[in-house]
Amino acid sequence: MARLPRLDIPGVPQHVVQRGHNRLPCFLDDIDRHHYKKLLAKYATRMDCAIHSYVLMSNHVHLLVTASEPHGVSRMMQGLGRNFAGYFNLKYERTGALFEGRFRSCLVDSEAYVLECYRYIELNPVRGRIVASPDAYRWSSYAHNALGYTDPLITPHDCYLRLGESDVSRRHRFEALVAQGLPAHIVDEIQTYLRQQRALGGDAFRSMVEQKTQRFAGVRPPHRPHK
Repeated sequence: MARLPRLDIPGVPQHVVQRGHNRLPCFLDDIDRHHYKKLLAKYATRMDCAIHSYVLMSNHVHLLVTASEPHGVSRMMQGLGRNFAGYFNLKYERTGALFEGRFRSCLVDSEAYVLECYRYIELNPVRGRIVASPDAYRWSSYAHNALGYTDPLITPHDCYLRLGESDVSRRHRFEALVAQGLPAHIVDEIQTYLRQQRALGGDAFRSMVEQKTQRFAGVRPPHRPHK
């Protein structure tokens, strides 16, 4: 059966996760992470995509990104994945796939869920018990969004900009939001929509997505075994 195209609407944020093949590491040292960020910046610029939040884990990556053109995110990820895999295989004298065949993504309702996805992404190292607090993890956008360190990769989303009237007030407000953590049901909801690659948001948002894409945008309940 042919795969359905991704839900894709220019100007609507997408939460993206790219995993190493068979959950194996895709970064073995900080040079690898620096190179990935360099390529991400290159292809985000080339495909006119804005990166709002990111985290590089050992075997996967989360991004919150908005494209201005149709299929911009897919084209960005294709170029990034192909070029980083070539670099990685050459450096470590290996062959074969580095990443899972397709990255996963879900559309994100700007008004209801963008800041939740920011927090989900930047708290990922804490949930993974790698660090006790997000400021202790170097390879995420938290230092830019909460602490004031400049990361040229980041373009703030309008929802982030509305947190305050100045850079300092926005950072302090965002830092406080992250410190609150995320309720377990929000974490589960984000993971479900990512897994099924649907439209994360309210009913009006999903209706808009379905109207524009002519696709079902809600999640489906898990299959129950036949009696």
